[in-house]
Amino acid sequence: MTSRSRSRLSSLWFMMKKHKALYLLMLPGILYYVIFKYVPMYGVIIAFQNFSIGRGITGSKFVGLKHFVEFFVNTPDAWKLIRNTVLLNVYDLLFRFPAPILLALLFHEIRGRRFKRFVQSVSYMPHFLSTVVIAGIMVTFLSQQTGIVNHLLGWFGIEPILFLGLPEWFRTIYISSEIWQTVGWGTILYLAAIAGVDPTLYEAAKIDGANRFQQTRHVTLVGMYPVMIVLFVLTLGHFMETGFQKIILLYNPMTYETADVLNTFVYRRGILSADFSFATAVGLFQAAIGFILVVSANRVVKKFSDTSLW
Repeated sequence: MTSRSRSRLSSLWFMMKKHKALYLLMLPGILYYVIFKYVPMYGVIIAFQNFSIGRGITGSKFVGLKHFVEFFVNTPDAWKLIRNTVLLNVYDLLFRFPAPILLALLFHEIRGRRFKRFVQSVSYMPHFLSTVVIAGIMVTFLSQQTGIVNHLLGWFGIEPILFLGLPEWFRTIYISSEIWQTVGWGTILYLAAIAGVDPTLYEAAKIDGANRFQQTRHVTLVGMYPVMIVLFVLTLGHFMETGFQKIILLYNPMTYETADVLNTFVYRRGILSADFSFATAVGLFQAAIGFILVVSANRVVKKFSDTSLW
C-alpha cells in the first residue's frame, strides 16, 4: 500500500471517528441496501441459465442469451409490453412529475397560515393509504352500476361507461390515481427548497419591479431547480418499472392491450408459471435500461448545470 493510500485511509478513519454519530444513523440504510439490493444481485446469474430449484444456481445449465432471444424474438407481445411500459412512464413524467412542483408553488403563494396547513394536510392524506385501498376506491368510484362518476355522468344524460373494462381509459385512470396519491407528499422536498431561498432575493426582485408571477419564475423556481434535477434523474432510474401493485389490482384481460406491462408479465411468467430464468432475464433488461437512463441523464444535467447525482 502506497503512502498516499495510507493517508487516505487514515483521513477516512479520522472522519468516521469524528462524525461517528452520523455514520451510525446511516448504518440502517446502508445495511438495507446491502442486504436487499446488492446481495440479491448474485441471483441475476439465473437469467443466463435454465434454472432448476433442485440443482440450484451453481448446478443449473448455462444457456447464455437464450432467454433474451426468446423474449425479443419469440414472444408475440414483447413489443406491446415495452410500448405500454414506456407510454405509462412517459405520461407519468409529463403529468405526475410536474404536479408536486405546481402544488408547492401554489402552497407558497397562500398567505393564510391556518388555511395553508389545512390544505397541505388534506393533500398529504392519500399518501398514507395503501395501494390496495387506493385501487379499491378507484374501483368503487368507477363502477358502471354504482360508481359516483357514472352517477354524475347520468345527470348530464351520458350513458354509464365501463371505465375499468375499456383499454383506452386505463392509462388515464392509472396516472390520475398516481397524481392524487403522491402529489401532496411530493411537495415536501420542493417546499423545503423554497424555504431555503434567500428572502432578500424577493426584496431585490420587488425593487426591480417584478410582479408575483415574475418573482415565482425568476426566484422561486430557480431555488427549486437543484431538487427538480435530482428527482428527475432518480425518476428516470425507475423509467421501466411502473407501479406493479396498482396495475395488478386495476387491470383485467379486457384491458391487457394498454395495461399489460413488463412487471405484470414478469409476475405471470416468473411467479405463476415458475419460469424463473425467463422472468429474471426480462427483469434484468428493465434494470439495464434504468441504469443507462440514470447515467445518461446525470451526464447531460452535469454538462449543462452545476447539479447532479455524482
